Amino acid sequence: MTSERPGSADLADRIHGGWLGRIAGNMLGKPIEQGEVWTRERIDRYLRKAAALPLTDYLPEPADPADAAVLRPEWRQCVRGRVHGSVRDDDVDYAILGLHLLETYGFGFSTEQVGELWLLRLPYLQTFTAERAAYRNLANGLKPPLTATYDNPYQEWIGALIRADVHGWTSPGDPVRAAGLARRDAVLSHTGNGVYGAMWAAALISAAFTAPTVREALESALGVIPASSRLARTVRRVMALHETRLPWEETLAELTAQTAGLGWIHTVPNAAVLTAGLLYGDGDFTRTLALTVRGGLDTDSNGATAGSVAGVLTGAAAIPARWTEPLRDTVRSAVFGFDGVRISALAERTLRLATAGP
Repeated sequence: MTSERPGSADLADRIHGGWLGRIAGNMLGKPIEQGEVWTRERIDRYLRKAAALPLTDYLPEPADPADAAVLRPEWRQCVRGRVHGSVRDDDVDYAILGLHLLETYGFGFSTEQVGELWLLRLPYLQTFTAERAAYRNLANGLKPPLTATYDNPYQEWIGALIRADVHGWTSPGDPVRAAGLARRDAVLSHTGNGVYGAMWAAALISAAFTAPTVREALESALGVIPASSRLARTVRRVMALHETRLPWEETLAELTAQTAGLGWIHTVPNAAVLTAGLLYGDGDFTRTLALTVRGGLDTDSNGATAGSVAGVLTGAAAIPARWTEPLRDTVRSAVFGFDGVRISALAERTLRLATAGP
């Protein structure tokens, strides 16, 4: 990166912003986290019925009982006026577990140690798709990389990407280092584009600390994954369409056609939605979260990563209070020993790692 690493006060604010953004974005997207039901069109119909377009806050309560029936059951703790601290979610659990990993084993951790912490700290039924397959394989005595490949049809899904934030937060302005850490974590459960997604996300968050613009952060993140990978080609396509000034809706429509058949939890189409939300959000925290979640697919995971990037770019102090105050500086978590922890405490612990050196 060409810009200097942030000063200590600025770094603290940006790391805190990353945590707050991740949790707020996760909460925004959680009620509609079911991509085959909550299409972009249905999400916008929901918002129009509630007079909530443009979206500038947490989701409104459903105006239609038919919509309420297909929201995730946690929706009552995630909509406007009902948010009193975060709800438990794997998108936040893995950020906490990643922090604990680095505190326990340092930056030289092994993939095997990632697996050990899962077994010690994470309940099996709070894992999903590739992570559950890897967890089962670990419990049955398999070692990486077999944990990722044996009886695991989810190897390129989004799970490794959602685990990557802490590696970006603790390597500010060093996307290559962030990507290397994320790769060591990801190969426990993923292969191919699933691993590249984690490397890309960690590098993107790392680059956001020093890049002058979102586009430059995205360019840096592309530098850590194979240029010929489907993930890299898809992200570049979103960037090219944005550069032509094509409207956001038309960009997503084209990318939907290009990624058809991959499924709503696959890394590649979700990276397209995330990239579009970041570019068309253009550094504005609220607009970035809103566009990313309105893009559909894995809405809570995409909202969380978009919030992390946007929070690092703006810093905690610049995030509008309507997103942060309802969180009450509190996290609910399934990670043993962390339920009820303060968001500010997690940010302080992350800052200590980020300033500790290799």
